[in-house]
Amino acid sequence: MGSSRGGGRGWGRRVRSLVGNSMGGLSGRVNLASWAVAGTLAYFLWIKPSQQLKKDQEERAALAAASDPYRYVEKRKPIPDPQDTGLVYGNKNRSNKSPE
Repeated sequence: MGSSRGGGRGWGRRVRSLVGNSMGGLSGRVNLASWAVAGTLAYFLWIKPSQQLKKDQEERAALAAASDPYRYVEKRKPIPDPQDTGLVYGNKNRSNKSPE
């Protein structure tokens, strides 16, 4: 039983060593600072420009839509066509002939 406890401590040490090495061997505050610098760089190099591009495209689309005087604008809802076999319900069996 005593050997299983000793193996457990060695395993934890190996995992910490593996994680530390995968992060470039940095630990503690230095590791946290490097992640902060990497995150800041990623934001200013990738995220912010893509958000700005999307915003610029939306502004250009809004200006193009507002500047077109001939564009069609629907001002009211369309009225459904009252046909015998269409949108109006309850008229399926009604016919124009009167029963004799």
